[in-house]
Amino acid sequence: MGKTIRLTMAQAVAHFLKKQMTIIDGQKQPIFGGVWAIFGHGNVAGIGEALYQVREELSTFRAHNEQGMAHAAIAFAKASFRQRFMACTTSIGPGALNMVTAAGVAHVNRIPVLFLPGDVFANRAPDPVLQQIEDFGDGTVSANDAFRPVSRYFDRITRPEQIMSALKRAMQVLTDPLDCGPVTLSLCQDVQAEAYDYPESFFDEHVWTQRRPQPDADELANAIALIRRSEKPVILAGGGVLYSQATKELTAFAEAHGIPVVVTQAGKSAIDERHPLALGSVGVTGTSAANAIAEDTDLVIAVGTRCQDFTTGSWALFKNEKLAMVSLNIAAYDALKHNSHPLVTDAREGLKALSAGLVGWRAPAALAERATQEKKIWMEAAARAMATTNAALPSDAQVIGAVTRTIGGEKTIVLCAAGGLPGEMHKLWPATVPGSYHMEYGFSCMGYEIAGGLGAKMAHPEKEVVVMVGDGSYMMLNSELATSVMLGLKITVVLLDNRGYGCINRLQMATGGANFNNLLKDSRFEVMPEIDFRAHAASMGAIAVKVSSITELEQAIEASKKNDRSSVIVIDTDPLITTNEGGHWWDVAVPEVSPRAEVNKARAAYEKARASQRIG
Repeated sequence: MGKTIRLTMAQAVAHFLKKQMTIIDGQKQPIFGGVWAIFGHGNVAGIGEALYQVREELSTFRAHNEQGMAHAAIAFAKASFRQRFMACTTSIGPGALNMVTAAGVAHVNRIPVLFLPGDVFANRAPDPVLQQIEDFGDGTVSANDAFRPVSRYFDRITRPEQIMSALKRAMQVLTDPLDCGPVTLSLCQDVQAEAYDYPESFFDEHVWTQRRPQPDADELANAIALIRRSEKPVILAGGGVLYSQATKELTAFAEAHGIPVVVTQAGKSAIDERHPLALGSVGVTGTSAANAIAEDTDLVIAVGTRCQDFTTGSWALFKNEKLAMVSLNIAAYDALKHNSHPLVTDAREGLKALSAGLVGWRAPAALAERATQEKKIWMEAAARAMATTNAALPSDAQVIGAVTRTIGGEKTIVLCAAGGLPGEMHKLWPATVPGSYHMEYGFSCMGYEIAGGLGAKMAHPEKEVVVMVGDGSYMMLNSELATSVMLGLKITVVLLDNRGYGCINRLQMATGGANFNNLLKDSRFEVMPEIDFRAHAASMGAIAVKVSSITELEQAIEASKKNDRSSVIVIDTDPLITTNEGGHWWDVAVPEVSPRAEVNKARAAYEKARASQRIG
């Protein structure tokens, strides 16, 4: 076996992680950006002591909430285009379970993060241990089994030597463009402290590079033939374009063949939206330009997208009877959805291969001409929606306009996650460079925003990170604002207070429901909450102000650029106003039977809209 080194299992984990490297822009870097840790009895003596020993080579960061720190790790990996990632460790029980929601975020969005929760004693001597969940019918179950459905790979370490194969498998998953996602290694707390003679070679430096599978010849030939026969093709760009770093190839492909580009939430910023062929967002929160072209297209060239229902308008957006779809995706699982013609390959390599096979071919000139006309109409509508106002309660769009005018641009990352803001931002935010638009909308997880902003800032400390968040999400998870101050990682938070869950209130109304239990005024209360968000943010160390107009908001954002720590700007907004132009129907089931006329009317409209769905 060669030379060995005697270490505890936890020490082996720490020494292994610090030796994993990657190459970015020709420079070798540690692939782990650090470890987030909240210690408890299940990890402080094991992994905690081990991380202390390597603290100069592998940074450990303290958070205030386990879900929050996991969100920060996810945002770090997303902002790094999955080239780098982080680990998160907690004790057993509630600390571990707090991360399960974040594991769902990572799984849905295909983001790498390594979860290292502590677990029960493998030897079961003190059984049941503090915080242990007991299954009356299965002695092998612990709270960490909740990670299984939201992990790409799960392993429970019950002997110290098991960590060798487990860590190697973890790295394979974390770095694989197909299997990429969260990994959970559940570390039994007694085993963390047990020693083993590990081979020294296990801790050799390893450099991980991005795998780029080439397209199959038959699939490529079929895709080329379909494109050549099309008259109204459109490129549907998803997050896979960004993760493949294929933005230049995407733009070149569109230009060479005269094909308009529309983008998903994850794919926004895959093309500079100032480009004539860039029509912006598509689907339920799409621009009028993108949706007009998508409705009429006879060929969707989907690149790096899983075709989620918001993208496809619940599969009712595409109305051309001759519609076909070529799905270029690294995952066959996604490439074969809805009878697509698959092209299983890396996005960058696939686009280059397609373009080489289409030399001399361009879509009919009328397609680009119509795209130009539709984009002009949309841009005028967007300008109206984002224009400044003197209204006492501005719309989300008007707030987005103020942020765009004062701090938007190539050196800014704007970040959001859930509620009404993602729809308005998907439509309206003018993304120009890859990664400048950071949206978690695969899981639409409220509470991601502030922690995510911290993670994005860790990935790109040279950029301005602007977090846009509603009062509902802020109340769910805001504690990592204090962590950003503690770490000296400045983010700017624009907090829109519409006094409740405005987005779901609008959806409730649209489906015929009464205003009920969403806005604070429509909920059961003895005393109406009067939350002072400015004071709350200031109590966590942020520089916080409240403004009363769009003009004051722009002034506050401008002033925040000079602040030396995280800033929070609070503004009251209208919970009902949205941008009328653009958008598309979304399948939200309306009750078939109701005593209320409003619901019955909504049900009739629902059945009519559902008739346009492409089933299967």
